[in-house]
Amino acid sequence: IFVAYVVTENCINCKYQDCVEECPVDCFHEGENMLVVDPGECIDCAVCEPTCPSDAIISAGGPDFEKWVEFNAKYARIWPGIVRKGVVPPDADAWVNRPGKLKHLSPKPGGSSG
Repeated sequence: IFVAYVVTENCINCKYQDCVEECPVDCFHEGENMLVVDPGECIDCAVCEPTCPSDAIISAGGPDFEKWVEFNAKYARIWPGIVRKGVVPPDADAWVNRPGKLKHLSPKPGGSSG
């Protein structure tokens, strides 16, 4: 499997979704409080990474990249695809760059944007 970009824990409770609007292949999937990339659908176009306000998207070679590929693949299988920006959490800005966010992950699927 080839994947160039994945979403990391920086997305948890931020979930800005600017990346969704830019993705030409609709490879994002939505959880209750974060997004992931489907590693099988990412085409390495690089448009998502610079649009993320919380710097939650990393490319191959980034810190713990393999761990995040597995994480993204797992949740992409169970969370619905997202093609349009939905509701951004009202406290998203307060969560940017907070350490240790993984403990706040909700495994529940999202669905704010349909």
